[in-house]
Amino acid sequence: MKKRPKLKYRRILLKLSGEVLKNRDTGDAIDASRLAFMAKRVKKIHSLGVEVGIVLGGGNIFRGLSGAQSGVNRVVGDSMGMLATIINGLAMMNALEEIGVPARVMTAIEMPKLAEPYIQRRALRHFEKGRVLIFAGGTGNPYFSTDSAAALRASEIGADALLKATKVDGIYTADPMKDPNAKKYGSLKYETALEKRLKVMDSAAFALCMDNGIPIVVFDFFDGNALERVVKGEAVGTLVSDR
Repeated sequence: MKKRPKLKYRRILLKLSGEVLKNRDTGDAIDASRLAFMAKRVKKIHSLGVEVGIVLGGGNIFRGLSGAQSGVNRVVGDSMGMLATIINGLAMMNALEEIGVPARVMTAIEMPKLAEPYIQRRALRHFEKGRVLIFAGGTGNPYFSTDSAAALRASEIGADALLKATKVDGIYTADPMKDPNAKKYGSLKYETALEKRLKVMDSAAFALCMDNGIPIVVFDFFDGNALERVVKGEAVGTLVSDR
């Protein structure tokens, strides 16, 4: 019998940006190849025995804050954004099931014909049965980002870590896409991330993880081996913790 590798994080909350699902060349909000790439990465760590919860953003379809800036009422815009995360969640569930990974979508906004309502005890039961959980609908309230939703769900399910997947390989002193002199942080304390108002996550999400002692790992999801290396405890991306 093949021995499973030693894992540092056995239950994780994976935060994925909706933007990474979008094909900017064709304009498709959900690119099938990108979705399949994500699903395969999740399957890889799930097969190692990691319990995986996922929160997907909705920016590839509609972003509430951007809508407010273009004239849409902020509360209405945020509601539209939360619905966008449910669309992405259903797409991710389908992609996972297509490759043999059992998955469920749980929503903060009740829509029983499409997904289960989020109930913490039921979520833990799904983990016991080996299912990947996709938490959609944000927090169910306007004015809260999906980063905040990810930190909230990570706290509720007792996640060992919140893994924030981005388009760059960690947290930098400035946007590395714009500033060639930007330097990468190997590790940070929560307080430093809050003081510097680093934009990789909002302050509410940092504060909630700090209060509940949940380390945050920011890494490049498009690195095919990064997610597996993170759960094994290797130094990947930037670690935000109390140490």
